[in-house]
Amino acid sequence: MLSAAHEYTVLIIERHLDTFGHVNNATYLDLFEAARWDWITGNGFGLERIRELRQGPTVLEVTLRFRREVKNRQRITIKTWVESYEGKAGIVIQEMRNESGELCCEGRFVCGLFDLEARRLLAPTPEWLAAVGVAPKA
Repeated sequence: MLSAAHEYTVLIIERHLDTFGHVNNATYLDLFEAARWDWITGNGFGLERIRELRQGPTVLEVTLRFRREVKNRQRITIKTWVESYEGKAGIVIQEMRNESGELCCEGRFVCGLFDLEARRLLAPTPEWLAAVGVAPKA
């Protein structure tokens, strides 16, 4: 683990469910994204800063492993951390656990910093590395 884990807690509600009464597979991506936004925003790299810098996070690859069903009105915690960061891309790991601490879903995201003007991946800046917990805040 290259960074400390960030925790984000959410209550699963009806809009998260599919017709089988458990969290829809696409919704896992939405929940994981909300946790990543909470993480970087809390570290000073929220939407306002992204608009100022014209640089922001992008996901290059996603792998999800579904381990345990998540149902309506369950409270879940998502832990997020950087496993590694080499060159322009980092590996972000996210784990979704239920209130009993059981692993429900794990995600592996290859992410980077994207230049919104040039439309290309950038080498990570010190500010970006601080936002993802790899470097101390300036």
